[in-house]
Amino acid sequence: MDSAFIIEKSVLIVVVFAVTMIMAMYSTWAERKVAAFLQDRVGPNRAGWGGLFQPLADGMKLFAKEEFEPNTKNKFLFFLGPAIAMSAALMTSAVIPWGDKLEIFGRTVQLQATDTDSALLYIFAVVSIGVYGIMIGGWASNNKFSLMGAVRAASQMVSYEIAMGLSMIALLMMTGTLSLKEISAQQYGFHWNAFYQPLSFLIFLICAFAETNRTPFDLAECESELIGGYHTEYSSMKMGFYLFAEYANMFISSTIIAVLFFGGYNYPGMGWAVEHWGVNIANVIGIGALFAKLCFFIFFFMWIRWTIPRFRYDQLMNLGWKILIPLSIFNIIITGICILAFK
Repeated sequence: MDSAFIIEKSVLIVVVFAVTMIMAMYSTWAERKVAAFLQDRVGPNRAGWGGLFQPLADGMKLFAKEEFEPNTKNKFLFFLGPAIAMSAALMTSAVIPWGDKLEIFGRTVQLQATDTDSALLYIFAVVSIGVYGIMIGGWASNNKFSLMGAVRAASQMVSYEIAMGLSMIALLMMTGTLSLKEISAQQYGFHWNAFYQPLSFLIFLICAFAETNRTPFDLAECESELIGGYHTEYSSMKMGFYLFAEYANMFISSTIIAVLFFGGYNYPGMGWAVEHWGVNIANVIGIGALFAKLCFFIFFFMWIRWTIPRFRYDQLMNLGWKILIPLSIFNIIITGICILAFK
């Protein structure tokens, strides 16, 4: 392993980390703008043109706010909760292919921090760690509302991970690989998996809402019942970490949906662009195509939040266990039959 390889991977990791943080930060601005648009309001318009500096002002406010610690003996766990939530949100991006490759100073740079044959398993493993950040933070807060929110979040995320995993089995049966790079490559042009596995896509999308605790599945921080849920006792940047983790998870979830079901960085005419414009220009356009797709899904997350009311908790659990899991199993059976019939 030469030093140039280590340097390029280190630079790529730093860039992905920075992009994730910037997207999470400006998703807060976009959320308020989308809400304002849907409710016929203006939204943030004071800090900078169109309120573009509002996320910076919010960040400075969180840094400057007074730290508050509840009377709990588990101060270490109280600090550990938001750290785990934020770390898990950032670790997921390591296996995502942000593009194909670039030719830089005679070297071929792969636009992926690490390409592994078990990328999907890695994502599910890291996502399952994120629930510990919520559970530990809620339990260590020494507040019954925080604990209730943490228990809700843990039950919800564990339940919907099952349906999400089962929805992926049908996709894996069709693609034959766990590598996100290979799954993207198979969707060249318009051969998107969403056309071949629409039910798998729909189940994965619904589960993504539940995994990120977004409306209508935000029972973990239900303000009308639990004040603020698992982060009720948090203030300053510890609360900021929980908020950033939610938006980072939304960004990563949107990216994974785009990669798994909508071709990732592939776009129609990519081969022609490589032939006539060169590898670098064609793949920079590919990065833009990926970001256009994921930005649409981020908008969709926000659109749903301000359109659909929150579920009751029994409705949420019934949807996961009695509808999505049987549908996922049914999809696996149908996919197996189709593979055998057209083999």
